[in-house]
Amino acid sequence: MKKTTNIALASAVTGLIALAGTAMTASTAVAAEAKEKCYGVAKAGKNDCATKTSSCAGTAKTDGQKDAFIMVPKGLCDRLAGGSTSSS
Repeated sequence: MKKTTNIALASAVTGLIALAGTAMTASTAVAAEAKEKCYGVAKAGKNDCATKTSSCAGTAKTDGQKDAFIMVPKGLCDRLAGGSTSSS
């Protein structure tokens, strides 16, 4: 009887771990969809991706560089001073 209980408990724990992993993956995907590129608001050296003049993240030369972007929640960029959802 004890061996059966241990197997059942191990199966339950394994199932919970698998379920938690699936839930975390789904929430990450939803979070990624709820973001947009916001140009012109990144601080120098804090941009998220390449610009017209460089090929790496973190290479913006000046604050507010028009071709450098950061990822922000959808709808926030329009409310930021100097923010634009398109590159200049």
